Amino acid sequence: MYEKGRVRPPYRQLEDWTRAMPAELREMKQAEAEALFRRIGITFAVYGEGGDPDRLIPFDMFPRVFTAREWARLEKGIKQRARALNAFLVDVYGRGEIVRAGRVPGRLVYRNAAYEKAVVGFVPPKGVYSHVVGIDLVRTGPEEFFVLEDNCRTPSGVSYMLENREIMMRMFPELFRENRIEPVDSYPEKLRRTLASVAPTKCAGDPTVVLLTPGHFNSAYYEHSFLADLMGVELVEGADLFVEGEFVYMRTTEGPKRVDVIYRRIDDAFIDPLCFRPDSMLGVPGLMDVYRSGGVSICSAPGAGVADDKAVYTYVPEMIRFYLGEEPLLNNVPTWQCGREDDLKHVLSNLPELVVKEVHGSGGYGMLVGPKCTTEEIEAFRARIEADPGNYIAQPTLALSTSPTFVNEGIAPRHVDLRPYCLVGERIELVPGGLTRVALTEGSLVVNSSQGGGVKDTWVLAE
Repeated sequence: MYEKGRVRPPYRQLEDWTRAMPAELREMKQAEAEALFRRIGITFAVYGEGGDPDRLIPFDMFPRVFTAREWARLEKGIKQRARALNAFLVDVYGRGEIVRAGRVPGRLVYRNAAYEKAVVGFVPPKGVYSHVVGIDLVRTGPEEFFVLEDNCRTPSGVSYMLENREIMMRMFPELFRENRIEPVDSYPEKLRRTLASVAPTKCAGDPTVVLLTPGHFNSAYYEHSFLADLMGVELVEGADLFVEGEFVYMRTTEGPKRVDVIYRRIDDAFIDPLCFRPDSMLGVPGLMDVYRSGGVSICSAPGAGVADDKAVYTYVPEMIRFYLGEEPLLNNVPTWQCGREDDLKHVLSNLPELVVKEVHGSGGYGMLVGPKCTTEEIEAFRARIEADPGNYIAQPTLALSTSPTFVNEGIAPRHVDLRPYCLVGERIELVPGGLTRVALTEGSLVVNSSQGGGVKDTWVLAE
């Protein structure tokens, strides 16, 4: 919010708003926000920790603000990255030109646990594997943004982006009259349009789109039902679908109805027990055969996970140059791959200063934040790295930007990141906004909700 000791222009009205708000009103509004989240049912689950299975994610009322110019730059970089990641996926399930050219090591692709041999040689409709690309960004200076990681499978959290805005508009309508804030409520319609645009060639007429969920025990079930409702499509589980002949059908009270596009929110391993895990009860037997024969589209496509592996991430700038012939508009965080001998030596020698992550880790699990750990924790993590170096990457601890955040004492800076959601179909588009996650603990760099992080509304100001 501050630059050289002065309030930045996009935050001036918010500073006035904050100063004018008595502590009692702030506490009342905070309680009101939590009641709204609880009433609407916006909760999340943390597996294996017991306690309340449906927790409220902490919501901070102080929004994060981007100017139109800042957002325009981010948007170009995000779209560029989404194009390159999809080109990479089509390539590595095809001729593998980028590997043949020596630009990406073959071992990172073809020995990757997320690489699905079941789709080798298959090109999905419109050449899109990842239809929703969630790109995690951090800011380190007025003009400096870095990509922390790419999420090409089923990036979650978009429901928080939408509900954060809805609740802010309900509680503080005057803020939206006094500030020209770009809307985000077109996201569900854009998502539905994106999914429909990649209908299979055998689809005749308007495609029938469904959202496939593992069920209500899944931590993101609220989001699944929320998005299906807003898109106006059916929310289905595996048992609601069946394969007959060349197509997939949905059981309805009026008889079977053909399905053309499935937005799946379950992992690859559980999509089809005849192709992947035979013990899975979540998927649809025979679905992959229909998919590969062009009878149905699966979004995001099986196999997309190889593009968001944290070791493959280091090569995204190279993908942009190779496939698009452009220079990357957004930078990667400098990254050491522990599978490389020289990188491993550097990482093991500097563990107290580094952030180390498992290549397939998520949710803030399986990572070491060196400056915040004890000697015992660092040594325990060192043993894990030495036992399986290829499973880890390391990055420097960046001077992450902070955002003003309401805490018990008033307003205080807390570290934040940002996940915008890029939709890729016949067109590539994203709404002006995203999910801002905030580390509510002073000095913490971990923003994940499973690790105690919270969320706040993200504003993009109109020109």
